[in-house]
Amino acid sequence: MAQFNPEQALWHIRREFGEHGGVAPSISRSSTFTVLDPGIMPDIFKGVRGPEKGGYFLYSRHFNPTVDTLARELAALENTEAAICTSSGMSAIACSILQLCRAGDHVVASNTIYGGTHALLEHLLPEIGIKTSFVNISDHAEVQAAISSNTKLIFTESVGNPTLQIANIPMLAKIAHESEKLLVVDNTFTPMIITPSFLGADIVVSSLTKFVNGASDVIAGVICSSKEFVYQLTDLHTGRIMLFGPTMDARTAFDIQQRLPHLSLRMKEHSVRAQAVAELLNKVKVNVIYPGLVSHPEHELMKSMLNDGYGYGGILAVDCLTQERAETFMSLLQNKERFGLIAVSLGYFDTLMSCSGSSTASEIGIEDQRAMGLSPGLVRLSIGITGSLPVRLEQIERAAKETGLI
Repeated sequence: MAQFNPEQALWHIRREFGEHGGVAPSISRSSTFTVLDPGIMPDIFKGVRGPEKGGYFLYSRHFNPTVDTLARELAALENTEAAICTSSGMSAIACSILQLCRAGDHVVASNTIYGGTHALLEHLLPEIGIKTSFVNISDHAEVQAAISSNTKLIFTESVGNPTLQIANIPMLAKIAHESEKLLVVDNTFTPMIITPSFLGADIVVSSLTKFVNGASDVIAGVICSSKEFVYQLTDLHTGRIMLFGPTMDARTAFDIQQRLPHLSLRMKEHSVRAQAVAELLNKVKVNVIYPGLVSHPEHELMKSMLNDGYGYGGILAVDCLTQERAETFMSLLQNKERFGLIAVSLGYFDTLMSCSGSSTASEIGIEDQRAMGLSPGLVRLSIGITGSLPVRLEQIERAAKETGLI
């Protein structure tokens, strides 16, 4: 399969300089913007003028120069025509779905997705007449069978949270497009590693809070798509971004943009370390799940979709079978070994770990957790890039032995 080079794409776009020629872009923190001629403002409200139509800005809930700069870079990173930044990953997901769907419409979604997304689709959206069929996203016959005349989109994650199930994006795109539906992919786990739009996805959403930002100090999201869809999202009368108002602050956009130059270095190192940890645990017979292991059932599938040189990602899972044993394992790793931190989220420069069934997937009912293959003792580890790798390997092996996993 042809390769996409996200690093090259990112740095081939026009570099933004500061207002006075500074090497860092300026931060425009203004909430509202002036026009020199009063006749211009009605044109902005009509959509005749705007940031790409004469360089006009109106109000930062709509567009902001600093946020737009970040959006252009993220669009290049994800190989899409355009992008729009939001205040969180969940707002990016919710606004995308609500822009596409109306009462009576239907969504086909992977049953292995983030708990908050699952709750949105299972509980909230049915209240306004939008229903979802959850499917095993790896069973393409099941995906196909779930599509009906009122289906608007297929929703999946590139790498399922937290079971690390891999979505066959080219096949799902084929299924969606043959039925004249859209494929929406959450790429939070694998920025630079997988480029869903290059593989056929129509819309790519991400939580920038995680790997893209990398410091666990901001909450942010992005929708990467066609220009037409971004225009729909920002329409003054019907745009879900404009009307729901999940606005990204200009300072947040600046901070994330300043971390993009080393995203490729961080993703490569996260992958190197996760691969090393997974191989060690696999060698000593710990039940470890990581797509970089040849024992992972979808190893070859993920390999076929990877951008060259970035590895298989920074997330792995250890199945401790019970919640009690999972909590013992995490306690040893944090409080005795100083291997990482017990906390939700991922993509931080230090290792973060949580027992998914009782934390980030707790919005999903027990029966649904079983259906998606989520063990009550599954510990998701987002492997960090700090400390000596040989020492980190010694720490996790000792904790595994003390927990009785070896």
